[in-house]
Amino acid sequence: MSVQFPYLINSIYPATEGEGLWIGHAQVFVRFQGCSIGCVNCDSQETWAFDHAYASSLQQITEKIRSFAPIQRVSITGGDPMHPGHKQSVLELIQWLKSHGYYVNIEAAGSRVDHQIFDLVDFISFDVKTPSTSVKTPYQNLLKLFEQYPQKFQIKSVIAHRLDFDYCYDLFTRLKQDLKRPIENWFLTPCLETGAVFDPKKFQEIYQWNFHTGGVFRVVGQQHKWVYGTEEKLV
Repeated sequence: MSVQFPYLINSIYPATEGEGLWIGHAQVFVRFQGCSIGCVNCDSQETWAFDHAYASSLQQITEKIRSFAPIQRVSITGGDPMHPGHKQSVLELIQWLKSHGYYVNIEAAGSRVDHQIFDLVDFISFDVKTPSTSVKTPYQNLLKLFEQYPQKFQIKSVIAHRLDFDYCYDLFTRLKQDLKRPIENWFLTPCLETGAVFDPKKFQEIYQWNFHTGGVFRVVGQQHKWVYGTEEKLV
């Protein structure tokens, strides 16, 4: 397969994971440039354009990753690293990382399940888009994720209001019925858009809504935005 968008890289930087299951872990983030999903509350819209001004070589990328030694965890994010145009680049990068002993996470927007990529990585962070994003995650993608990768993924959903929460709970209930087994590691993140001020009441509301479900979700905020602010990049 030819590379349609050869290594379009927005940035490569070390940071402490600020959300989800691996919160608090030091990682190197490799952020691909280019995304066609279009979440209306995206906090990194500067990564949307498929701009060849961001083209890099595999050697340039791996040298940059190595410069942050001894960190051995890498998170491939975006943009959308799961976009078909990035596929060959992402596969080659993952293969290099695994051959050099790195632990690899892929940030998947939920729009597709790619078995070649998912089989190679150590962990999958999979988005379930909520109504506030104006994007919908295909239900069949969730079924595939649970059925084929049961031990190596988390689900993340951004919650802006009660409609978002109810949407996730309805989806959770449907999945539990269809799969007939417990569902774990579904993280709800209170929406905190660029330029916004942290409002603890949003957290408190989601806590209360979750209590009434029996606590089926894990409510975890975006720690990096509390530490650095909502407008700081590469953190």
